[in-house]
Amino acid sequence: MIQMKSDDEMLFDLADLFRMFADSTRVRILNELMKKEVGVTELANEMQMTTSAISHQLRILKDSRLVRSRRDGKGIIYSLADDHVATILNMGMEHLLEGTRGN
Repeated sequence: MIQMKSDDEMLFDLADLFRMFADSTRVRILNELMKKEVGVTELANEMQMTTSAISHQLRILKDSRLVRSRRDGKGIIYSLADDHVATILNMGMEHLLEGTRGN
């Protein structure tokens, strides 16, 4: 039998999800992954960061189910886990842009 989460549990999980977006490095990574699938080295070069730092953040994003990976020969390629991640980022950007339009 599947146990449904209580409203409080869902809200705590939602808060955990939004915590993933509270780190600018993770948001930058997600933004890059919205454009294309990419490996750690290329991502590190584009973001001017170490591969170790990028790998650490990718692991966090993967554990949070925001990013997925697949093997490509000897390397690993990362992409957004699903369209919901891009939707969350796009909605956040739209919200920010609304504030600049002088409501």
